[in-house]
Amino acid sequence: MEIENQVPVQDVTFTQSDIDGLYKTIFNRRDVRSQFKPDPIPDDVLARILQAAHHAPSVGFMQPWNFLVIKSPDVKQQIHDAFTEANEEAAKMFDQEKQKSYRSLKLEGILEAPINLCITCDRSKAGPVVLGRTHIKTMDLYSSVCAVQNLWLAARAEGVGVGWMSIIKEEAFHSILGIPEEVVPIAYLCMGYVSHFNKKPELETAKWRERLPLSEQVFFDQWQQTKTGEQEGLIAELDLNADFPQKFTNLYPG
Repeated sequence: MEIENQVPVQDVTFTQSDIDGLYKTIFNRRDVRSQFKPDPIPDDVLARILQAAHHAPSVGFMQPWNFLVIKSPDVKQQIHDAFTEANEEAAKMFDQEKQKSYRSLKLEGILEAPINLCITCDRSKAGPVVLGRTHIKTMDLYSSVCAVQNLWLAARAEGVGVGWMSIIKEEAFHSILGIPEEVVPIAYLCMGYVSHFNKKPELETAKWRERLPLSEQVFFDQWQQTKTGEQEGLIAELDLNADFPQKFTNLYPG
């Protein structure tokens, strides 16, 4: 039985073209907010994207996610109204100078995107005791986030833009979408074909924040231990490969 579930390594070896395609997708993934086109996403394309999400890893193979596809203009409007209220509250949390910059940003595409999608986590789906969730109870939530990332990358490969809208009170999802209280809304995504993909993340272009150097984000053996004699080679490679993503964003800007 175990042999029947094994695939020879050579049968699943990725070609250099496959590898480049994966990196191209990762480095060209963007959070889309303002360039959605009205063109509908064909059912077969959306089905493939959802299959990719459904094949994400999950703790105890519990597959805690559900996918709520939203096309109704009325439902979208209700979500947008809830966003507008929360967005105004959010703006006031920043100091005056930052508020001005915040208000200049478009942070959602709820009404423009042909499809809105809410990914949820049903924490009871595999029963009260889940293999792998016995001690870290949030592993099912993290599993659902893996589904979001799978979906995002598959959508980008299909030429579909995705924007994650998170400026909203969680209870709005429950009341507007009828999500049971025990089910956790993980991500509200705006999806559709776009006029273009930005070469850099929008918040980076707007100088809201800069991308942090990877070499400063990697520790060894202990928290904030950044250099040891054995790891100097990797640290050097992290710096040398800092421009690695540009190989793909320069060749394939959109």
